[in-house]
Amino acid sequence: MELTAEEIARHYSAAMNSVNLLNAGKPSDMDDAEWADTVQRNVEHLKIMVAKDFWTDEDLTPLNDAIAAHAA
Repeated sequence: MELTAEEIARHYSAAMNSVNLLNAGKPSDMDDAEWADTVQRNVEHLKIMVAKDFWTDEDLTPLNDAIAAHAA
């Protein structure tokens, strides 16, 4: 099934939310264990998204950079 440009844009936006969350670092009100779980979930999300074959001209560099910077 082909995704519409709007659907692809929503997926990219969600992936960028993960990138931005990771790049912002651990919030002061989050403990280390919560942050480690958050990082792991968001890195896994980004890995899944990078593997998708529906991307057109979106720049996946920020996604790959966040994975590299935060993967365990």
